[in-house]
Amino acid sequence: MDFTFTEEQQAAAEAAKAVFSGVAPDSVLSPALAPGAVADDFDRALWRKLADADLLSLPIAPEHGGAGLDAIALCLVLRESGKVLARVPLLECSAAALTIQRYGADGLRAEVLPRIATGGLVVTAAAGGRTGHEPAELAVQARPEGADWILDGIQTAVPWAQMADRILLPAHTPEGHAVLALVPRTHRGVTLDDQISTSGERHAEVRLDSVRISAQETISDATAWASLRDVLTTGTCALALGLGERVLAMTSDYTSKREQFGFPVATFQAVAVQAADRFIDLRAMEATLWQAAWRITTDAAGPLPTAGDVAVAKIWASEGVRRLVQTAQHLHGGFGADTDYPLHRYHAWAKQLELSLGPAAAHEEALGDLLAAHPLG
Repeated sequence: MDFTFTEEQQAAAEAAKAVFSGVAPDSVLSPALAPGAVADDFDRALWRKLADADLLSLPIAPEHGGAGLDAIALCLVLRESGKVLARVPLLECSAAALTIQRYGADGLRAEVLPRIATGGLVVTAAAGGRTGHEPAELAVQARPEGADWILDGIQTAVPWAQMADRILLPAHTPEGHAVLALVPRTHRGVTLDDQISTSGERHAEVRLDSVRISAQETISDATAWASLRDVLTTGTCALALGLGERVLAMTSDYTSKREQFGFPVATFQAVAVQAADRFIDLRAMEATLWQAAWRITTDAAGPLPTAGDVAVAKIWASEGVRRLVQTAQHLHGGFGADTDYPLHRYHAWAKQLELSLGPAAAHEEALGDLLAAHPLG
């Protein structure tokens, strides 16, 4: 077995490190101090840098101007993004591109993928459903009318919706099948109501009232929505891993310099044990992340469907990132809550990532259902 990343994947990670090296997590107002969103738009300057570095085109096939890489390469880039709390819709846009690349019709791919690759078209994805606690595909109904689909329903907490050009969202047909629709933000019948995430970013409740979408703008493959959801969930785990790594590094640096009784607090057994436990969390988060990304990339067979590995990765990511920021706050003492120090921003983002695409408990329930349906041994 070879567990090393390919040269192309490593090159993507190095390019991401270079682009994100100049990003400051405290470049916008603190979510603890902002009366609303921390900013009206995402970081457009960073988005242009990502496009210039060909990082927006990673999952797109060469015939559409991309590198043709996989979900593993995407997660390597997202890991670097999480370290600096990059305010860009990289996960949502890349996951949408991967899904359209794999399941979209030729016309849809030719229309949108080259524009996504150059950064000229921003696509976000809706995965929260009506309330965030129910299957997202049940929140919107899609009924056929001639060659078109008519969409009615609500998707909540759609990230970056006000700034995106298109929204890729799931809906259910009268027969109960899931379809994906690529809906223009300014389309007639689409209404956006502002929502603010825990991290202080602009989200939106997206209401669809008899929105007419052509068949060309829909993906009817029965497995497309599950695939999109798996990529979004695994990408969230990559963001959580990067965030956790940076938080542990901040904690290590602080406790190595902070002294009590004439010694760095990092030398105290109680501090060292807590830091070691969080290091173990990071390694578990990393191992389960790459397992899930590998299953998504290769479609390799396993004792459970791919969704089982994705659920395990999200359980570790949700629990691990929560424990990491809690321990970091504890070991920083009052300094960790200082709004002039970036740790509190990482705490807010960690809570957002912990709950995005479902908390650990939701994925434990899903894993239990999979184990019941696919007994091991």
